Amino acid sequence: MKRVLRRSTLIFAVTVAFIGGMGFFAYKLVANSGDWVDQHYNYHIAGTDGLAKAGTIYDRNGNILARSVDGKRVYNENQSVRTSLLHTIGDNSSNISTALQSRYRSQLIGYNLIWGLNMPDSLRKGNDINLTVDADTCAAAYDVLSGYGKDGACVVYNYKTGEVICSVSTKAYDPEAPPEITEENEKDYEGVYLDNTISSTYAPGSIFKIITSACAIENLPDIYDRTWYCSGKEDIGGSDVTCVEPHGYINFKEAMSHSCNIVYAELAVELGEEKMTATANKAGINSSFKVDDNETAKGNYDVSDANTNQLGWSGVGQYNDKVNPMQMAVICGAIANGGKTKEPYMIKDGSILGVLGLGGSDSTNELFSSSTAEALDDMMRFTMTDYYGDDLFGGLTICAKTGTAEVGEDKGPNGWMVGYAKDEDCPLAFACVVEDSGFGFTYAGPVVEAAMIQAAKSLGAAAVQ
Repeated sequence: MKRVLRRSTLIFAVTVAFIGGMGFFAYKLVANSGDWVDQHYNYHIAGTDGLAKAGTIYDRNGNILARSVDGKRVYNENQSVRTSLLHTIGDNSSNISTALQSRYRSQLIGYNLIWGLNMPDSLRKGNDINLTVDADTCAAAYDVLSGYGKDGACVVYNYKTGEVICSVSTKAYDPEAPPEITEENEKDYEGVYLDNTISSTYAPGSIFKIITSACAIENLPDIYDRTWYCSGKEDIGGSDVTCVEPHGYINFKEAMSHSCNIVYAELAVELGEEKMTATANKAGINSSFKVDDNETAKGNYDVSDANTNQLGWSGVGQYNDKVNPMQMAVICGAIANGGKTKEPYMIKDGSILGVLGLGGSDSTNELFSSSTAEALDDMMRFTMTDYYGDDLFGGLTICAKTGTAEVGEDKGPNGWMVGYAKDEDCPLAFACVVEDSGFGFTYAGPVVEAAMIQAAKSLGAAAVQ
């Protein structure tokens, strides 16, 4: 009797496991069938490169960025537009993993469990994708950035709505004529499949002084009553911290506008590891931000093993500090928006992907208190009027900070410019980095200016009309 019971129990357990396994398999088939179609080895099923009948991708103004014509994938007729959006749209391959045509290939080609890949053409319009990016703005940024022959990135983002207006990464290539990468030329194309706006981090240099300023504002009540003396270098922790030039006597706002390394190194040491790290964490430096279904690379602020001199340099944006371009645009947007950030997105809700919940969201996070954001806004506006000059950006009211980050290895510095427009009809934040270049104002500045003026025109901002 016991033997029969044991056998019955075993048979019952095996049956339950079998039914459960079949149920799990059925669930995975329904939930992930599109991923199977997306694989390189199945591209032949959907035609050339898997995009023979893929839906059309549009920019915010209805301009066609990519579509399928007679079984062939074609891209915008303007070379600057299609090259500038390579990392956002992708090409016929899936080499750029974060690009739309890689990440959402099954949705674009119209695959579903009922029709498979044989969906009637009359129903395929539902598989088009509408984006928030502006083709003309991306092209304007790309034309300046690519002219340097340097790797880099430029982001313009609406801090009120979360819409990404511009996302440009270099190096890039024309998706209509992708290069054949071999052992002989692979160094020329190193990193070409990486979207620097989303997936790369860089030494920030003086743009990190925004974070150090926030920490000082929140923890040093007398910060606006102080003055410092900058002779061009100062022994901090047994080694020199240097400035580009001696500033003489200088106050807090002037230290930001003239980007005085001495002041910011001394502030970081006074504030200490715990307070500096807490501010960096709250601002999102050590976190990722989500952009549709992608996550940005995490920045880095870690001074747990730093000596006094290294802690000082960390407040300047050197040591081992790292930031991501999209991350910095979002942080600047939070300052403009009273301390709260709007989650960035590129896919409009009207798209099939928006219907599936992959478009914009109402998610917000507080990166700064409202009073800290107000104080930073005042300092960044002062930096623009006092140092850079307010005759740039086509008449927009800009708050900004540049950075020139030394990276060593016989390379030029990373040139940065970050900030935002205060104009009600142009609520845009920006971040630009040019690798191996020079002063941020000289290299990143022209890229940002071209992008912001074109973006403002596209939005109909009064200042640039």
